[in-house]
This record gives sequence, structure tokens and C-alpha cells, in this order.
Amino acid sequence: MATVRMDSLIKSIAAALDIVEGGLLGASTNHGKRIAVLCAMMGKALQKDPAEITALAVCALLHDNALTEYILSEQTGGYHDPAMKKHCEFGQRNVDALHLKTNVKDFILYHHERADGMGPFGVREGEGPLEAELITIADSIDAVHHLQRLEPEELPAIRDIIAKETGKHYGKKAAAAMLEILDWPTIISLNDRIIKQTASEVLPPWTADIQTDTMFGLACFTAKIIDYKSVFTQKHSTQIANKAWFMGKHYRYEPQIMAELYLAASLHDLGKLAVPSDILEKPGKLTGEEFDIIKEHVRLTWELLGDIEGFETVCRWASDHHEKLDGSGYPFGKKTSELDFNSRLLACLDLYQAISEERPYHPGRNHADTMRILYDMADTGKIDGGIVNDINDVLAPYDGKDLPPPSGCEQGCVILIA
Repeated sequence: MATVRMDSLIKSIAAALDIVEGGLLGASTNHGKRIAVLCAMMGKALQKDPAEITALAVCALLHDNALTEYILSEQTGGYHDPAMKKHCEFGQRNVDALHLKTNVKDFILYHHERADGMGPFGVREGEGPLEAELITIADSIDAVHHLQRLEPEELPAIRDIIAKETGKHYGKKAAAAMLEILDWPTIISLNDRIIKQTASEVLPPWTADIQTDTMFGLACFTAKIIDYKSVFTQKHSTQIANKAWFMGKHYRYEPQIMAELYLAASLHDLGKLAVPSDILEKPGKLTGEEFDIIKEHVRLTWELLGDIEGFETVCRWASDHHEKLDGSGYPFGKKTSELDFNSRLLACLDLYQAISEERPYHPGRNHADTMRILYDMADTGKIDGGIVNDINDVLAPYDGKDLPPPSGCEQGCVILIA
């Protein structure tokens, strides 16, 4: 049974979210890490135990996990915009699906509330969890003042603003905790150059034994984030994952291998969150420069997942999905001998899904039309012909229709914080 550094995995997902928030809303780099560090520091100042601090830090890292679902509404809305409620509701729903051992009820749901009740849900100071108030003040201060590039002479003014807004924007306990930890050494620790090291020192590490239900919860969580990047890919990752599960059953894989394959399929396009939507949704042929930008998404997936202990196999399978047997693929130009069976399988399934689903540059295709293209690619030595035959056998009965998720996938997972 694989043991994975879950804190590293959550940080990688948060890093991808930061890319989205930076590209679409102009948010500063490493925003999620800074919110998590500030919340962990405040949690420690409030004498919370390590498990509570970890749960708070996870929610802080992932506080904007529903961003891709409601990005357009967030750009034009405000505290009273209905989409702001949906952003919070969907964010809480996604984190609830992880079933963290420590209670995180309403931490994200109320992270845009105000002490005076003028937030989207009208929740006043003390009516929701204190942790939500901690995320609120950290998120607000960093978003407005860009703490990673703050000058020493600016800090007193920010402290004055916090004091002035106490009881209106910020709750008294949250404001007091922020004022206790917000000194110049803290500001220095939030700089982009050292925030990764700061996060590793402040956020408690934890590991989890990856079991099937854990894989499902993480897969469902990340796939929702990735697939909402574009209206044309809202089922892409989830359907590749479902198809990978069916293929795993066909090959009579052990449950652990099937679960890892399912997660690799769900994460394979994590780096695509960095690709501008106008390129993803361009109706015509991409320019050479645009295609180079598209290709970089695989390398970013590899970079985001590559340093996670216990995730080596999942990272390899996820990062090889655009490689070709003849070495013409990307980003590494691997050839047949460098690609294991499941890397070849995910490459074929990614092609099947991309060819069959509607895109701005081609209509949706049925199973037979999709398979003709795959067989042509196999005949020219690009992809594994044996796997293509197996895909035809397994998926032909569904004729291009969506495949259901594995039994139990909807129930999420259990991540044990250690």
C-alpha cells in the first residue's frame, strides 16, 4: 500500500490554483501558500493543536478551489453577487468530499463573510467557525496589500487598517491573532523567494496510506478543478479516469493499481490550468507559439507532482500522456522502451476522449469514427495497437456515451492526518 506525503500533494494542487487566480484575476503568486502560512501562525498563536492547524492550513491552501467554476462571475461580482455564494458553497463541497479527519465544517463556506454581517451569507462575527474568520482576514490582507512585496514602512499602516476594520470587516479574535503574528520577520518569510521553505516549516507534514476511497476523493476533487477550465473540457478528466477504471477491470488489475491509475488519469491535465482559455477554446488552427504554450501543460503537471513522496508512479503515468512510441511526443520525447504499459494506456485514452468529445475545432464523434483515427495512429507507430484493440473491445458497447464512475467514487475519501 502506497504512502503519500499528502501535505505536498495539497500544496501542488494549491499551486495550480494560484496560477489560475493569477492569470484570470491578477492575484499575486503563491497566494494560497501565504494564506496557509498566516493561518497556521494564527492557529498556533490561538493554541490550537497540530491536527486543527493542519486542517485549517489545508482549507486555507484550497480556499479558492472552486475558482474555475465561477471565474467569470467573480470577475464582475462582489460580496452580494449570487455567484460569490456559489463560489463558497462549491469550494466547501469540494473540500468536504475529502473527508478530512479533523472537522472543517464551513471553513471555506464562510471565508468571504464580514464581522458586521455584510458578507454574502450575512453571517456575523462569532456565528460561524473562527477558522473561517482567520482565512478571511489572511485572504483579504494579502489580496489587497500583496504581502510578498511589502516595504517595511508600509507595515504600520496595514496594522492600523486591521485595527480600524476590527468589528466591521474582521472579527475581534481573528484581528487580534493577525496583529500578534504580523511583524516584519513574518513579512520577510512570505516573500516569493522563501515562501516554499516557510510553508514546509510552518505547515505540519502528514502522510496517508493511499487506499481506493482516498484515491477516489482526491481524483474527484482535482478533476472538477481541472475540467472547469474550459466549457469544452468539463468532462474530460473525469471521463478519462472512468475509462481508465474500466480498462483496469478488463486487465484484472489489483485494486491498488486501479486506484493509482484512476488518480493519474484525473490529474493528467493539472498543468493545463496555466494555459490561457483563449488558446484552449480557439476555434481555428493554433499558431506554433500557441501550440508550444499548450505543450508546456504536461511539463507543468510533471513539475507539480514530481516532488511528492510516494507519488512517483502516479506522476509518471500522468506526465506521459502526450508521449508517442516513435519519440515524436512531448514534453520528453520518450520512445517505446521508455513508456510502460499504463503510460501507453493513458496516452490512448486521452486521445480517445479528445477525439470523441466536442472541441471548438471539431464536432463530437461516435465510437467508430474515433477508433478509425486511433487505428490510423497505431498503424503509423504512434500509439500501442494492442491497447487500441482493447479499448475498442471495452468501449464499443457505450458508443461514445459517458461512462459512470466507479462504485463508491461519489462518497469521496478519508485522509488520515498524522
